[in-house]
Amino acid sequence: MELTLERIEQRAGAQTYLYPLDLKLVPRAVTVLLGATQAGKTTLMRVMAGLDAPAEGRVLADGKDVTGVPVRARNIAMVYQQFINYPSMSVYDNIASPLVLRKEQDVDARVNQLAAKLHIEPFLRRLPAELSGGQQQRVALARALAKKAPLMLLDEPLVNLDYKLREELREELTQLFASGDSTVVYATTEPTEALLLGGHTALMDAGELLQYGPTAEVFHRPKSIRVARAFSDPPMNLVAASAGQSGIVLSSGMTLPLEVPGAPGAALTAGIRASALRVDARDGDAALAGRVELAEISGSETFVHVDTAIGALVAQLPGVHQFRLGATVRLHLNPAQVYIFDAAGDLLVAPANGAA
Repeated sequence: MELTLERIEQRAGAQTYLYPLDLKLVPRAVTVLLGATQAGKTTLMRVMAGLDAPAEGRVLADGKDVTGVPVRARNIAMVYQQFINYPSMSVYDNIASPLVLRKEQDVDARVNQLAAKLHIEPFLRRLPAELSGGQQQRVALARALAKKAPLMLLDEPLVNLDYKLREELREELTQLFASGDSTVVYATTEPTEALLLGGHTALMDAGELLQYGPTAEVFHRPKSIRVARAFSDPPMNLVAASAGQSGIVLSSGMTLPLEVPGAPGAALTAGIRASALRVDARDGDAALAGRVELAEISGSETFVHVDTAIGALVAQLPGVHQFRLGATVRLHLNPAQVYIFDAAGDLLVAPANGAA
């Protein structure tokens, strides 16, 4: 399906939930709606589905105006955060229900095929209440896939699962989406999830659509500080800077040899992803000395918060590192990995070839 949103707005009384936006989804591909809680993702998804009519604007499906057409009259599959299944029906019948409604042949083969893909074959004769949360969500996903709807909407479907299950299902979903013919919209608050799913990303913040494009492009070339902030976990380090004769000058007086358009002295902001900071030195690096304020080990990574002359920085280091609070540490950075934003917060310079 080719879904097009034209000047969509959503309001309730004096409250604006969606500001005017245009969005044309890439057909038969995955689009990730990425943004923090209350960014407008669910509101936009409800308009896409026909659960809510927009206050202004039009929704077009394959060129046909379906604005205000209720979800019952559309061929759409939806999966929510909650594990929504038919409680009195077996897992088998839950998955088979859309196939039976369409009077398809070989229902048994199709149900077993989907159950095998989602690793729920042993549970086909059980009721949903007899399953774990992760297994119930797999049933909901299998039923949505069985529907073969041209538009599939998934509203943070993995958020209520534990970390290990989320990792497993993300990988499985990526493979399932790649082999399907549906246009898929997947809402999440997690930048890592958007990167793993690939496809395209629509970055939302406070009811505004800030950027839409291939996920890698949005990540590596965020058009503004707002996009960069939202598409970074941990958040991108932002440092006050200005344009100098031979590069950009940080607030500490350090100069990074980067060519920046604009007059000398112009106010800038330097953006440094946490993953671009290292404790090992390499040729051409800039060094930033500071004091350790906090060190956190998360899985196979260490996040260290350092108070430096240019402000507080967070470094994301691969592996497990031990830091003593208050100790002096030197962080190292390749200047070519720095983003530069102008005084309005718009992108001026991004690392070449996705270097950061």
